[in-house]
Amino acid sequence: RHSGRLLTHLGLNKPMLSLHEHNEARRVETLDGYLAAGEDIALISDAGTPLVSDPGYRLVRACHQAGVRVVPIPGASALLAALAAAGQPSDRFLFEGFVPAKGAPRQQAIERLAGLSVTSIIYEAPHRVLSFLEALTPLVEKDREISLCRELTKQFETIRMGAVADICDWVASDRNQQRGELVLVLSPCAQTADWSERDQALATSLLAELPVSRVAKIMAAHTGLKRQAVYALLEAMNN
Repeated sequence: RHSGRLLTHLGLNKPMLSLHEHNEARRVETLDGYLAAGEDIALISDAGTPLVSDPGYRLVRACHQAGVRVVPIPGASALLAALAAAGQPSDRFLFEGFVPAKGAPRQQAIERLAGLSVTSIIYEAPHRVLSFLEALTPLVEKDREISLCRELTKQFETIRMGAVADICDWVASDRNQQRGELVLVLSPCAQTADWSERDQALATSLLAELPVSRVAKIMAAHTGLKRQAVYALLEAMNN
């Protein structure tokens, strides 16, 4: 696709093989044969950096195990480009990648992100970005910020920072923002909540038996704190 056209433009007429989540294990066997014969292989991506929300780690592992030298070449990365341009704290951050597409796992992932006390970087499909923002809005403080970075380094690049509710309204009113490749950079939640040693002991015992999303719901009801604040406290317990 894009890579093939670029290589042709540069006069690099090399044989190419697709590698994706459905054929990676099988492809590794084929590529191992090329490497054993002394060939060089380049793992490239049509967009961004290989292995960042893309397959490839099985091939890299196979190379290490076979004693084949692995040479990384820094290149375009939507993750780092968005972090650099978002205007959010960057001393610590969480790369979430893609959240689940639907159902309870999606809602639980969004609730967890709402409670994080570090900058969070999320990849989202264009047709789901509005639903993501709509689900996130009631879970965060009114001044909680998010940066939407769309089509980075391309012709229609858009970078906009604002309160989650405002960005949600903007995306809802402008369907162009629901197209292309998207990265969302969510600011850390406010750290104003606290709880007693007894509450912390209860949370610790619950975490031994239940998923974090369930514990957050129970502890929010028990303490009267907002769920995003409880998530932040649970995260602090694990650090």
